[in-house]
Amino acid sequence: MSGPGKRSGDRPDGSSGKSRGMERLSDLLPAAARQLGLDDQLEQARAAAAWLEIVAERMPEAAGACRLIDLRSGVATIETEEPIVAQEIRLRSLELLAALRVAARMPVRQIRVTTRHV
Repeated sequence: MSGPGKRSGDRPDGSSGKSRGMERLSDLLPAAARQLGLDDQLEQARAAAAWLEIVAERMPEAAGACRLIDLRSGVATIETEEPIVAQEIRLRSLELLAALRVAARMPVRQIRVTTRHV
């Protein structure tokens, strides 16, 4: 039996149980990251994902052989596994930089390329 003033659809938290509608996780992440102080990490992750897409589209032969490891003060640092991939990125840096600016929606002014020595 329900108590006084309670409707059968009420929840213990006082909400009516009606859904506010679906929201995309990608729409919720920025606010959650801001509340947790993770803005920079979220932006880094977005830029890294954008870089992978750019490389897959524009330089498929280099896919998997390079990655964005840092983005600070407008400088994107790309780490490569092979010197030939580093050279190709340097040769195409203006094109790749323009694509990264659009995809990451961030002010990226330079690409710095390093080669990982194994």
